[in-house]
Amino acid sequence: MIAARFPTPYFAVVFTSLRTPGEHQAYGEAAQRMVELASRQPGFLGVESARGEDGLGVTVSYWTDEAAILAWKRQADHAEVREQGRAQWYQAFTTRVCKVERDYSFGQC
Repeated sequence: MIAARFPTPYFAVVFTSLRTPGEHQAYGEAAQRMVELASRQPGFLGVESARGEDGLGVTVSYWTDEAAILAWKRQADHAEVREQGRAQWYQAFTTRVCKVERDYSFGQC
């Protein structure tokens, strides 16, 4: 699902990851729990996520400002799941923080 458009400027956190091989039911449950938790954090605007069969995934979360992003990074449950991800679920990942100055859409978003 494509996230709604937000008043600019806002911030995007782009999390690109490569999963470890195998089926990880706990991963899906943790990811869903993190989306639910993030959605209750001050400054959270929305999220988009996709993962291919090869294990490559991209999740983009949208935030009002960098302070909200930092607060989310420091949130205790999120920090615990990040460590679990490093230990069990990811071969590699990159996180990028971007300031969105403008955006464009086509069709119903």
